[in-house]
Amino acid sequence: MSMTPIGQGIGSYLVKKSGLALIILVCFVMGVFITLAEPDLQVLANQVASIPNVVLIWTVAVGVGLFLVIAFLRILFHINLSRLLLVGYLGLFVLAFFAPSEFTAVAFDSGGVTTGPMTVPFIMALGVGLSSARSDKNSANDSFGLVALCSLGPILMVLLLSIFYHPTDAVYAAVEIPVVTTTYDVIREFVSALPDYTHEVLTSILPVVAVLVVFQLTTRTYRPRQLFRMGVGLVYTIVGLILFLTGVNVGFAPVGNLIGNGLGGGLTQWILIPIGIVIGYYIVKAEPAVQVLNEQVEELTGGMVSRTMMNAALSIGVAGAVALAMARVLTGINIFWILIPGYALALLFTRFVPPVFVGIAFDSGGVASGPMTSTFLLPLAMGACSAVGGNVVTDAFGIVALVALAPLIAIQIMGIIYSHKSKNLASANELSADDTVIDLEEE
Repeated sequence: MSMTPIGQGIGSYLVKKSGLALIILVCFVMGVFITLAEPDLQVLANQVASIPNVVLIWTVAVGVGLFLVIAFLRILFHINLSRLLLVGYLGLFVLAFFAPSEFTAVAFDSGGVTTGPMTVPFIMALGVGLSSARSDKNSANDSFGLVALCSLGPILMVLLLSIFYHPTDAVYAAVEIPVVTTTYDVIREFVSALPDYTHEVLTSILPVVAVLVVFQLTTRTYRPRQLFRMGVGLVYTIVGLILFLTGVNVGFAPVGNLIGNGLGGGLTQWILIPIGIVIGYYIVKAEPAVQVLNEQVEELTGGMVSRTMMNAALSIGVAGAVALAMARVLTGINIFWILIPGYALALLFTRFVPPVFVGIAFDSGGVASGPMTSTFLLPLAMGACSAVGGNVVTDAFGIVALVALAPLIAIQIMGIIYSHKSKNLASANELSADDTVIDLEEE
């Protein structure tokens, strides 16, 4: 109700009315502001004790702003998405070898958490608004890919941060589970935390509201009825974020950690892998940003890619990713042994998949690793890793990155299957048409 119309309005107005310098400035500023309000990022920052929350959040926000500008320039100058992604990921992996190993998984996790329920509706809508100003046949395809490129920026900036900022040794601050004996104690825990998260959310959302007010006063783009609807949407967003962050930090994350700790100890630890498969399969359906993406994909592809197809591919992919993440927790496998072959395969598929599926796949990677992953799966992995006796920073962190990788492969496999079926159908139609012509000639 709020982020989507803001993104579409700003995107279409910028392309039609503004110069290149102003467009670049607005894209950068909006990318930073929207990311500051992203709840997933705040949850991750709370769990990385070696870097101050403010430093990590602003580093990631600047990364999103820079790559939102690059994503816009790609649309404007018709730059091939797959080539840009190939160059981007090759650069990231080269840089990752120079970064401290303790921060590699955190860096790739930050790329997944930034594209959540705040940023995805805005960035997807901004892409639609920017591409709608173009009249060529590839404009709809180019509206995808913004989320994918915006996931690269945080990884790059956190890797650079770990090299030049010299943070303290990566440590893991164990989750403290409060002792509660009555319902009153539970309520007291939530109520006492509410003011802090209210202040945090209002501070994050106010810049977005300010941009909307300035944009409306300057351009008069929205009618009063639209403004009222967007205002209601912002109220929903603010209240929802306050309740979400309070619930996650007070209740949800500690429970995930407690379950992981219980399952990771003793002979039951290998049951984490099948449990991970089940959780991974169903957790995608609860991701709000996934539903936003699926709806826009179905609309922009004219039903060519349905929500059902997207949900099935994402669920299967994420189930496999969580299983691999749990295997890492138990065995301590270096994350590069999974990320490098995974991204190599995903980038290889871009050569054989229709361009629209490339954009959808890499966008899906960002949105699948949303609030459910960062608030439940990551604490689950951290709790299990503590119980097993592994290194939490290197073995548990990285689960968000693996969840973000899975859809890149799953959706592109769906694209290859779809492309193959389309060619077979076209061939069958041609044969049928030829037979009809022959029959008519015989008659």
